[in-house]
Amino acid sequence: MHADRHSMEAWGGRTDPEPDSSRWHQRIRALNGDSQPGLALLGFACDEGVRRNHGRVGAAAAPLAMRKALANLAWHRQAPAYDAGDVVCEDGDLEAAQSRLGRNVCALLDAGHLPVVLGGGHEVAFGSWSGLAEHLSGNHAPKIGIVNFDAHFDLRDPAHVHSSGTPFAQIAEQCAARGWPFRYACLGVSRASNTRALFQRAADLGVLVREDREIRESSLDAIGAELDAFAAGCDVLYLTIDIDVLPACEAPGVSAPAARGVRLELLEPLIERLKGSGKLRLADLAELNPEYDIDNRTARVAARLIHLLSL
Repeated sequence: MHADRHSMEAWGGRTDPEPDSSRWHQRIRALNGDSQPGLALLGFACDEGVRRNHGRVGAAAAPLAMRKALANLAWHRQAPAYDAGDVVCEDGDLEAAQSRLGRNVCALLDAGHLPVVLGGGHEVAFGSWSGLAEHLSGNHAPKIGIVNFDAHFDLRDPAHVHSSGTPFAQIAEQCAARGWPFRYACLGVSRASNTRALFQRAADLGVLVREDREIRESSLDAIGAELDAFAAGCDVLYLTIDIDVLPACEAPGVSAPAARGVRLELLEPLIERLKGSGKLRLADLAELNPEYDIDNRTARVAARLIHLLSL
């Protein structure tokens, strides 16, 4: 592991006198070379991709905000959890930062950890996937299933610029170059926020698409069954959550707030389905922008999602 920076200062909070009342700040440890396999939090302090995509910057501060929101949550894990530090992009060299992120993710996977990457803009996805791909590079054409909860496809043409809007198109290109299948599910898509060209590109790539208006309580079982079938056709799963999939009232502090979105109470059971598959090897969260958050509302949602992934 070669994170760009590492500090445990964010991990502080309430201490309860009753037995068996631990909180995250009391149990999480700094990752070291002999850490037993567990959940490993790795920050990606970067919003260069958002800047290139003409979004509102500020997501580079998200890893710290997520840690602070998670620190005081109750501890319910049976296995250890670690802080693996941050990969930082301060010089505008997004591609180099993504490469460092990929190397760190690969090292965590090689050591038996479940990495949860704290973005950063959604350009985090290309770095995250690259690390998983390197970890699996000895396998013949691994079937990596990508499940993205997002208001946007992020399938913009990367020939123009690499940004927070291009990671899954970049991954599709990488899969084609390696002769690997490209398996991508995008749930929560806003038709109002994605052009016809993007919907066509998703169709051409065989993406499993569910729009925000399709995800409701009455459809959860059917969509869950679709996810089960998607997972069954994959060797491993990579879950990526763009927090702007949530309604702006639940997640105001994001790079691109959603006018409609998908409520947290609908997302959680679908995430639990993916966890229940036994194939989840990597997860990340993207687009939290603390600069625009209200009462840490969005950071708290992100922390709850990390907590859910940890159970």
